[in-house]
Amino acid sequence: MDISGKVAVITGAASGIGRAVAGELARRNVRALALVDIGENINTVADEVNAAAGRRVAYAFRGDTTDDAFRASVFDTISSQFDTVTMCVPAAGITRDDLAVRVDKETGKARIYPVERFKQVIDVNLVAPVYWALEMIGRIAENRAAAGLKRWHPSEGMQGAIVFIGSVSSQGNRGQISYASTKAGLEGAAATIMKEAVFYGVRCGLIHPGFTDTPMVRALGEDYINKHILPFTQLSRLIRPDEIADAICFMLVNSAVSGELWADAGWHAPA
Repeated sequence: MDISGKVAVITGAASGIGRAVAGELARRNVRALALVDIGENINTVADEVNAAAGRRVAYAFRGDTTDDAFRASVFDTISSQFDTVTMCVPAAGITRDDLAVRVDKETGKARIYPVERFKQVIDVNLVAPVYWALEMIGRIAENRAAAGLKRWHPSEGMQGAIVFIGSVSSQGNRGQISYASTKAGLEGAAATIMKEAVFYGVRCGLIHPGFTDTPMVRALGEDYINKHILPFTQLSRLIRPDEIADAICFMLVNSAVSGELWADAGWHAPA
């Protein structure tokens, strides 16, 4: 799929993998990037991407990715200014790590993981990415219907692509009951969307990054990284965000690529 001149939406674009994907797509001559994040620095990031590209390609949208009205407004704005969005990388995510069950040493009572926290992580990491993807597919489907087009044919070329951000934690990781559940859930979502969305010429894939040098991973602390991550990573270092961004662009561009891609740097969870 030729992505030059195309329009993309990236959530979680203010830092980490989302930020790296924005820079990589700008270098590959996309026409416009909607950079979405709840962080205050999203405007600064857009300016940095534009400066590096030597042109205005990135447009900042600050808001909550779980907000349906905000999501629609982003697509409305970027599409009206440029063209239909045909690439979506919903990279926004959070983690609220804790043991699923913890026994209080003093009282002997069990404390289970708070359901409110579980639902929060599900909303941000699973529900929101799926609906940002569906928003794009729905608009492509509407355009095809308006043009009298029905089932997509390969002679048309691919009409769009989505890459979800999974995680090696989808295989299970101690202390990540909510996070791991959302990343495993994206596997089923991506597989289902691919089967349905190809009717409109849209592909959907999922990348599972290993521990990447992002603010989320750095928040674990150097001691945790050195004791519980690096010894079980064959590369003996954190993955660079640009390495994951390159893999995501590979998935967007190569139409033969579907399903899941593991970019884990050889990490294997300890027993």
